[in-house]
Amino acid sequence: MRIVVVGTGGVGSAFAAIAQRRSFFERITLADLDRARPQTVVDRLGEPDRFAAAEVDASSEESIFSLIRDVDADAVLNATDPRFNPQIFDACLRAGVTYLDMAATLSQPHPQRPYEETGVKLGDYQFAQHERWEQAGALALIGIGIEPGAADVFARYAADELFSEIDEIGIRDGANLVVEGYEFAPTFSIWTTIEECLNPPVIWEKRRGWFTTEPFSEPEVFDFPEGIGPVECVNVEHEEVLLVPRVIDCNRVTFKYGLGDELIDVLKTLHKLGLDSTERISVRGVEVAPRDVVAAALPDPMTLGDRMTGKTCAGTLVTGIGTDGRPRKTYLYHVVDNEWSMREYGSQAVVWQTAINPVVALELLAEGTWSGVGVLGPESFPPQPFLDKLAELGSPHGVVELTP
Repeated sequence: MRIVVVGTGGVGSAFAAIAQRRSFFERITLADLDRARPQTVVDRLGEPDRFAAAEVDASSEESIFSLIRDVDADAVLNATDPRFNPQIFDACLRAGVTYLDMAATLSQPHPQRPYEETGVKLGDYQFAQHERWEQAGALALIGIGIEPGAADVFARYAADELFSEIDEIGIRDGANLVVEGYEFAPTFSIWTTIEECLNPPVIWEKRRGWFTTEPFSEPEVFDFPEGIGPVECVNVEHEEVLLVPRVIDCNRVTFKYGLGDELIDVLKTLHKLGLDSTERISVRGVEVAPRDVVAAALPDPMTLGDRMTGKTCAGTLVTGIGTDGRPRKTYLYHVVDNEWSMREYGSQAVVWQTAINPVVALELLAEGTWSGVGVLGPESFPPQPFLDKLAELGSPHGVVELTP
């Protein structure tokens, strides 16, 4: 398998370091707007026969298509932020190659009732082209990071193996990570964090379909495993709520994120000041988007690993009736300790936890264990091979039984 990775920030670089220890691919081409960035990663990996660097403009479908053809790629991993999804997605369909991303195309709030009704939902652009991908005999695997991604696989495993009836599937994400030396330093892309956290959160219910609430709604304290402990989580817009109900029979799907008071206050302030906007404004004759300025002013999350301590946890809380006919409440999760991921791979925990999942998916696709055509999410595939591969890669998942 010949793979192109578009974007060599934290996740793209971590993907390459994880994939280097596997034999399922023939060659990986790492591509970015400035060729020097992927070349640095290639030089660090030290295997020029297996890894190459290339220049690509992720905002240009033609640039991406040309690169796919130049390297004769079989698959493209989109490791950029979701602004570039449509161009990369469309170039892959045009070239007839497998497409993977870790976040779906962006949403747009309902123009009149943003905190009640959905407008353009996450992934709508992609799922609208499902039949075209089917007709082309090609696969677009949407949302194969940790969340969405492994969290969806956990949901499918619970539905297949643990439950006879499911009431709610609720993704719960929390951490006790600390970054030393900074007043404020997000551990993941602030651009994406702003997008997820300030957009109206989406909830799905069988009787209502998809609907929205206000940002940071329905706070609850969830006790995370592996020593992380209780963290307050709030509703956040996320792909699982759009993906899971398409495949899994349940009554409700939610996503709640343990943001913490400080991050919530920062996000509210950015919104109040208009610094979350992606619309360009003129500043002394230069056109800039305020959100891009915020992202440029903060430290790059991929550089924070040696200043970070603690763990990050992503998981799926499932409630319903177990296969024994009794009420059941189960949390299936994945935890990464930053000290371990830095020591083993040189990647901080949050980006490493995201990057391992497309490695697993691509290996399963290369082996023929997973296969499909059309636009699909990770919950569409058999979960056990994915979970087995995670464990094989030294990244075990856990299960906690809670009191129903």
